[in-house]
Amino acid sequence: MTDARLRHGRASLALSFFVQGVTFALLVTRIPAIQDRYGISDGLLPVFLAAVPILAGVGSVLTEKVVARVRPRVVLRWAQPVVLLALLGVGAGSEVWEAAVALGAFGLAVGALDASMNMMGVSLQRAYGRSIMLGFHAAYSLGGIAGASMAWAGAHWDLSLLVSYLPAVVVLLPVALAGSRWYVEGSRGEEQGERSAGGGKAASVSFRLLMPLCLVMCFAYIGDSTVSNWSAKYLQDVLGSSEQLSTVPYNVYMVTTLLGRAVGDFGVRRFGAVAVVRAGTVLAAAGFGVVAVAGGAWTGMLGFTMLGLGLCVIVPQTFAAAGRMFPGASDTAIARLNIFNYVGFLVGSPLVGALGDAWSYRGAMLVPMVLVLATLVYAKSFGTEPARYGGGHERPRTADVG
Repeated sequence: MTDARLRHGRASLALSFFVQGVTFALLVTRIPAIQDRYGISDGLLPVFLAAVPILAGVGSVLTEKVVARVRPRVVLRWAQPVVLLALLGVGAGSEVWEAAVALGAFGLAVGALDASMNMMGVSLQRAYGRSIMLGFHAAYSLGGIAGASMAWAGAHWDLSLLVSYLPAVVVLLPVALAGSRWYVEGSRGEEQGERSAGGGKAASVSFRLLMPLCLVMCFAYIGDSTVSNWSAKYLQDVLGSSEQLSTVPYNVYMVTTLLGRAVGDFGVRRFGAVAVVRAGTVLAAAGFGVVAVAGGAWTGMLGFTMLGLGLCVIVPQTFAAAGRMFPGASDTAIARLNIFNYVGFLVGSPLVGALGDAWSYRGAMLVPMVLVLATLVYAKSFGTEPARYGGGHERPRTADVG
């Protein structure tokens, strides 16, 4: 595979991550507007919100079966337009059943999209021979910031959901389709060779070996959903900030996530994945600790800043570790691992809310702290194969292609 093809493939996949970041942010940041548009009651809203990650898990499982017959790039090429059109459907409907159909399609397609994107990211990282996975997730974070900014503008100018979503879909849909022409992956022949070299053992995925990474993925998303769902309420109700200031922590969290992922690959190449994951885990846990004991809003924001810098490295490296652990069946491993993304998302917000109501929100912040710290127990799972790909941090046969 030529260096130019790898560069184009890397850029096109980064674009896909960016588009997905924009799309997902546009959906989740306008949930109150969606509820108002369709007249969804407070009691029914959690059902809609839970249905999306559940169906995304189903989509991830189905993707595992589909990629046994077609390449992940084919799944990604068609899943991304479906996600964008489903977003538009959410903005265009007026009846509850229309919202249910649109959100159902969104959930199924997002599961396929997330799984196939990360399959391709791991495959490209293998072709590069060095860590590039964090860069793809940095593009997702950048898209999330852009999407949240667009959603803020729509809310600020009191635009309808359709008017808010239509420009983004009109621009991003053709861009994503055009970019999909340059998707590339490592060859299946290489993976077959790795299966043969391992005596066929790599061709199947041992759930016992994958389980530590599944738990890490789940714990990381419990931490992430805690920030996204409870940071504003915590700052305002517990730390006594103004309503305007309470919106800042999530934006700070997103920016620090972007910054951490933008430089994270350099850390992996220099120190290895195990060291980077351990450092991120300790920093994230310390961030939860600072949030829990904060005496004021600015101290709380310092904690959320530490959380962004710490948590941001864990998820991309978990996908990468699964690819290294099962080189002959990485697509299957990633599809199964991706399910625990949605498990963490489903568990995190209700867990913190229930503990906050029954105990205290300060105490509730200690629970995701302990769960994130458990990653230290499983950190060795990130070093199944040297993340630096050789003593010189890259394979000698690999040219620097971007």
